[in-house]
Amino acid sequence: MNNKRPENMERITTQALANAFIDEQVKELRAQIGNKKVLLALSGGVDSSVVAALLIKAVGKQLVSVHVNHGLLRKGEPEQVVEVFRNQLNANLVYVDAVDRFLTKLEGVAEPEKKRKIIGAEFIRVFEEEARKLEGIEFLAQGTIYPDILESGPVKAHHNVGGLPDDLQFELVEPLRFLFKDEVRVVGKALGLPDGMVYRQPFPGPGLGVRCLGAITRDRLEAVRESDAILREEFAKNGLEGQVWQYFTAVPDFKSVGVNNDVRTYAFPVIIRAVNTVDAMTATVAPIPFELLQHITDRITKEVANVNRVLFDLTPKPTGTIEWE
Repeated sequence: MNNKRPENMERITTQALANAFIDEQVKELRAQIGNKKVLLALSGGVDSSVVAALLIKAVGKQLVSVHVNHGLLRKGEPEQVVEVFRNQLNANLVYVDAVDRFLTKLEGVAEPEKKRKIIGAEFIRVFEEEARKLEGIEFLAQGTIYPDILESGPVKAHHNVGGLPDDLQFELVEPLRFLFKDEVRVVGKALGLPDGMVYRQPFPGPGLGVRCLGAITRDRLEAVRESDAILREEFAKNGLEGQVWQYFTAVPDFKSVGVNNDVRTYAFPVIIRAVNTVDAMTATVAPIPFELLQHITDRITKEVANVNRVLFDLTPKPTGTIEWE
């Protein structure tokens, strides 16, 4: 498969261009898939949601969307995915509760790439199990976009399709592989997806697994989930939702001394990351009002267990990446 963006490909900036792209992809998807079935990991993020909508338009119920709750999703996210796709979009959705399975596999694993590989491998095992329950599955759809190809090679690391059994060698379906993130959003809007989905926060495939830095523990994972929910709630209340491209929290694997009600504490810090970008290739730090940061800090340190500090990341990309791992 050619993974170089065509030089004559026009940037998708309008609905007219998005409609033309959709029409072309629908034809290509129908030609590629035929009357077979295609499997998709539907996280509910922008990329996988747009891929799902595109495939539903092209092949309808031939798409089997698998939503895996691996315990690394944001607060309320599994419920939201089921509500939007199964109840509202009538998708052929399979929900898999694999929280304990994933967290057991990840116990004691600190190296970021190893974590990604474990998560990717477990996704493949889940796909294998679900695929063996179905007939006619020959394709695996992925929300690969162009920055993934430039940074990680032709296959997204967290959707690694290597290692499948010989009898389950799925052919890849990657209809967004030449698009940048801003173009994916335009296509999603043209497909009729709700704004809350099209403009939602970008989210890595390994989920909170790369924001619970180092070896994942349930207490720090919960601290990431709860602090992230507070951050998103406060940004929405203060008019920053949709104004800041991506914002999240991360919790490192070390503690510091603090004090609460005259009692000494030894707990984790929460790191706030907020950046603006167009194509995810470079990013600048978003200017967040200091008073709001103080309020968020107050809420996090009071409401989130095992946390006694809040830090703000001032590093642009480059030199830092958007995610910490």
